[in-house]
Order: sequence, then C-alpha cells, then structure tokens
Amino acid sequence: MRLCAPPGGLELSAPYGLEAISRAGTVVVPAWRSITQAPPPAALDALRRAHEEGARIVGLCTGAFVLAAAGLLDGRPATTHWMYAPTLAKRYPSVHVDPRELFVDDGDVLTSAGTAAGIDLCLHIVRTDHGADAANALARRLVVPPRRTASEMGHQRYLDRSLPEEIGADPLAEVVAWALEHLHEQFDVETLAARAYMSRRTFDRRFRSLTGSAPLQWLITQRVLQAQRLLETSDYSVDEVAGRCGFRSPVALRGHFRRQLGASPAAYRAAYRARRPQSGAPEPALRPERAERPPMGSGGAERFSPAVAGHGPAALAAVEPGENGKPQSDAFAARLPEVPVARGAGRPVLPGQRERPVG
Repeated sequence: MRLCAPPGGLELSAPYGLEAISRAGTVVVPAWRSITQAPPPAALDALRRAHEEGARIVGLCTGAFVLAAAGLLDGRPATTHWMYAPTLAKRYPSVHVDPRELFVDDGDVLTSAGTAAGIDLCLHIVRTDHGADAANALARRLVVPPRRTASEMGHQRYLDRSLPEEIGADPLAEVVAWALEHLHEQFDVETLAARAYMSRRTFDRRFRSLTGSAPLQWLITQRVLQAQRLLETSDYSVDEVAGRCGFRSPVALRGHFRRQLGASPAAYRAAYRARRPQSGAPEPALRPERAERPPMGSGGAERFSPAVAGHGPAALAAVEPGENGKPQSDAFAARLPEVPVARGAGRPVLPGQRERPVG
C-alpha cells in the first residue's frame, strides 16, 4: 500500500520527546503498532512516572496493551478492541478486561474499545473537563452522536467467538470448538473437562489461563450470545430459544440474559426489531453497518460498525490539563435503549494530581 498526496499534504511528526510527558496533565496512547510487539521500555517508564506524578493516562483501542505493559491496569477494570480483549486478559491476568464496554473510566486511567469507541471516550473526557455543551458542540462538528451505549449499537454481538489468537495451537481448542458447535445441547463444565481428559480443577485453571475467563462464565456467555442471534433472526418463542441454546429452562435464560444485557429476551427482541430498517427484506443478523442514523444533534444512538484496531506508529499525545485540574469522572455502563444508563458515583481527583499547565 502507498499513501499519496499533493504537495502540502498531511504530515505526522512528533516534535517533542518522551521528556515532555512529565509536564502533561493527560497522556493519551492512541494505539500500538502490534499487540505481539513489546512497547519500548523508555515509553513505559515515562508513562509510569507521569502517572505517579498525577497525570491522567488514556489508552485508546490497542493502546490498552501499552498501559497494561506499564502495570497501570493491574487490578483495574479496562477494555480494548473486542478482537484483542481475550489476548489482553490472558497476557495480563491481573487486569479486569470487559470487552462489552465502549470505554472504561477508572478515574486516572481510562481505556476504550475500537477506533470509533475512542471518539466516544474522547467526547467523555471533554464532557468531564468542560461540560456537556462543549462535548455536544464537538460531537456536532464531528457528525457523531454525543453519547452512545454498547447495547444500542449492537456491540455485544461481535463478542461471540472472541478467543485468543493463540488458541489454535492449544489442546483445549478442540474442546472449545466442540462447545460452540453444541450449544443447543445441555452440557456443563464437567462435560468439557471430561472431553479434555482433565479434572475439573485442572480444566478450570487451564481454561482461565487460556481465555482469561472462568469456563462456566464463558459457557453462559456463549449461550446468551446464541440466544441473541436467535432472537434477532428467528421467530422462535423465548421458551424455544432457551431450549435451542442449552438452557435448562426459560427462567434460566431470562435470568442470565437480563444480568448480561440489562433487559429481558422479549424486550431485547422488541428493541432490536424497532431499530431494523423497514425495507421488506430481513436484515442479516451481523450487518449493523446498515443501521439508521439519528438526526444530527438529536442525541440518539447509532449502531456500531466495528473498525479495525489502529496499527499506526507509536505515539503518546500529551494534553494540557484543565484550568481547574481534572474534575470528578463517572463510570460508563452499557444498557439497552429502553433501560436508563446507569451512572456510577464520581471519583474524586487523586491527591497530588497535576494541575500545572504544560510548558
């Protein structure tokens, strides 16, 4: 591939070295060139020093891998692009990875999912620092919704087979493949352990080290995702969907479905069909790029078309802190359209958080 432009075109350069990070109030890692390549030690040291001195650290998309490598995500909730979330969870088991979120605000460390979710997080930061009016004006300028939720975009539907890339060479790969092909049958983790010729305890440990998730939780999630597909693409009743997804009863389906998606199966189906284009032909279950756009500035949500994670050159963007320092932040929670967005309690500014301007 070649990039072409007339004279005077776009040129990306980094006029400052890593030493400039020490004067920043917010440091942004836009992405990382490859999740298989270790970040430079000098960059990791600079991030650690900035965080220790009170800077807010932001990792967009695969930038979460850089934050994790620096140890800034240990014991914290975080997210990244859904394709790489299992790898992040496996490589850094102390990080609480949730690929269902568009972004996670943990006060002084923030992470986002894919490229478009990075815009959502940046708008959230503008809203936190400068208020809703500034964030809404910027969203109008970018021609994007001022606030989106993962469920409104159908983001959850892209997580069904997200497993670490390394699983193909692991002995458990065959067991995982069998489970995904037989979700309509009633089986439990003991069945999977027996197929792997392991004790339940050994299987739990190996499965968690491979996927970053407990096998029971993974199996329930796969069954819920299968139920989503059937609710979107079929006219089966909720009772029939439960049976075709391996749940022992419709009550079990409803309980797990509500816990994971914040709505009942019937409400999810109604909301999904209300968002579908009325063109006469059914919309394929995995084609959210055909979603209708809300009027600009209406505040409505549009469904998600996943973008490929950024793989550009490594860059650390230093953002000047606000005049009054960093105000309290709030947590992001995914909900369906008809369910109010749950907002967590604000996190106070940490002691010693940097408030001096850049330069």
